[in-house]
Amino acid sequence: MADGELGRLERSTLERMAASRARRPVSALRDEPLYARRPRPLAEALAAGRAPRVIAEVKFASPSEGALRPGAGPAAAARAAEGYARAGAAAISVLTEPSRFGGDEAFLRAAREALPDAVLLMKDFFIDPYQFELARACGADAVLLISALLGPRLPEMLAAAGELGLSALVEVHDEAEARAALSAGAQILGVNSRDLRTLKTDLAVARRLAPLARRARIAVAESGIDARADADGLGALGYRAFLIGTAFMKAPDPGAALAGFLA
Repeated sequence: MADGELGRLERSTLERMAASRARRPVSALRDEPLYARRPRPLAEALAAGRAPRVIAEVKFASPSEGALRPGAGPAAAARAAEGYARAGAAAISVLTEPSRFGGDEAFLRAAREALPDAVLLMKDFFIDPYQFELARACGADAVLLISALLGPRLPEMLAAAGELGLSALVEVHDEAEARAALSAGAQILGVNSRDLRTLKTDLAVARRLAPLARRARIAVAESGIDARADADGLGALGYRAFLIGTAFMKAPDPGAALAGFLA
């Protein structure tokens, strides 16, 4: 079991998944309409086109900043996702964790209904293979796997996601986690510059880990990217894509903020 904030999220996720499994066992999830959809590869979406490629995030709150914007709900999530798609997002991340990020599975379903062909990443705290079945039932193409949360279970969880056709963005925070993720076969390596203990961001983390991140097929920088200059600097070190949520969701129009970032 992880410690601190990550440990609290792990415990709440275990409780949430136990309740979900009781209501909707795997057999029921596999009967849901979106489950039959074939997931699109995240790596291809991030490799195509000119850099920087942006995974734009739909999230209404965060542990570090609290509420980011009012009016959270499926309709608002779908509107934000549509704005991102129009602005040129390579992929869209949707937070589904409710206790600290104000998310909901319904947000991802709404985004999928609005954007049948978009590449969608389900952003949650994946600790149980059941969640991959849930991701398919919600219309996800990809999932986030956090190395600090999974530890030695990362290879088996990476394999389990792949067996269901889901891409995995493997998130790391230091050199040891990056090496473990590469050894496990991670194709998309995300370097999170946020310290999970203090919740502070420092892009020096992404700069330091760039030589390891470049060994993956796609290197993604996460957290603390507020301006195009941040992405350009990290892009020069080999980062192909950037996961950005807070800066866009705090703007009056998230899609317009992304368009300005890419311009």
